[in-house]
Amino acid sequence: MARSSTSGDGASTITAAAIAALVSGELIGDAQAAVTGVAPLDRAEPSDLSILSSGKYTPMMATTKAGVVLVDPEFRDAPGAPSARIVVDKPLEKLLALLPRLYPSELPAPGVAATARIGRGVTLGRRIAIGEYAIIGAGTDLGDDVIIGSHCVLGDRVSIGTGSRLWPSVTIYPGATLGARAFVHSGARIGCDGFGYVFRDGAHQKIPHVGRCIIGDDVEIGANTTIDRGSIDDTVVGNGTKIDNLVHIAHNVRIGEKCLLMAQVGIAGSVTIGDGAILAGQVGISGHLSIGAGARLAAQAGVFGDIPAGETWSGYPARPHRDSLRASAALFKLAGMMRRLEKLLEEPQSK
Repeated sequence: MARSSTSGDGASTITAAAIAALVSGELIGDAQAAVTGVAPLDRAEPSDLSILSSGKYTPMMATTKAGVVLVDPEFRDAPGAPSARIVVDKPLEKLLALLPRLYPSELPAPGVAATARIGRGVTLGRRIAIGEYAIIGAGTDLGDDVIIGSHCVLGDRVSIGTGSRLWPSVTIYPGATLGARAFVHSGARIGCDGFGYVFRDGAHQKIPHVGRCIIGDDVEIGANTTIDRGSIDDTVVGNGTKIDNLVHIAHNVRIGEKCLLMAQVGIAGSVTIGDGAILAGQVGISGHLSIGAGARLAAQAGVFGDIPAGETWSGYPARPHRDSLRASAALFKLAGMMRRLEKLLEEPQSK
């Protein structure tokens, strides 16, 4: 019978038969082969689960020590001798579904730590867990199953939706709102003032920021990311958007649903980003621009104009990807062209 259990050290153990049943795959080999972790083909041990989803990794399959391998149907007969192979469509997607079984989450027990400080008028949902030295401001509303890590600081009138989790040392400024099932990693700062000043009377005068910061449902925010509150409008992050570590989102930015923002992206004020856009690492966007739905910006793109929906742009300054490749190719040829031109100019001129 297919089975899974938990070993004495807390690692989950699952058999090949159980894996095949979970992913509805075809099992070839030892049904009782058991794994307790995941590793790539070239570093896997007999107790590891691995995957073969691309032809470039078939040489690794021939020498892998993995106990169980999820194999794309295209490579079902690839040479190799794992104890079991499970033939299944889209093995990477199936692996994602298995990871929670192999690495079950350890959730803190519900309750409020003795060292936590809870302000007046706070509303606490059911099964709340609040860690050591956390501070919850007055009038804050925490939904059911919310987890607040140690040393988190939530300002007054913050709202956190059902099932959300703040890892240790997150700061949520007053008035900010997080939806349901939001995950905020350590060091993130949500709802801080934006960078807005007016030069007057010989000094930079700060513009008060009175807008809100609104984070939707199923949003994940990486470590040490900062999201400013609006100045006179709101800063909004749409449902299902995922934000990496070390990202900065300025005041009044509006990000649509299911976007991906990767590490070190910087977005200046009042930018609008459509649903499903992808911003790769270190993309920089100037203020008051519009990024269309489904647009893709390659790593280190510097954006100074609007990007149409569905297009891929790259380079500095950003331009359509093919144009950027042509410009880069021309630049690389420039040195050789200059040498030929200089040689031509050095030749004696005939009279």
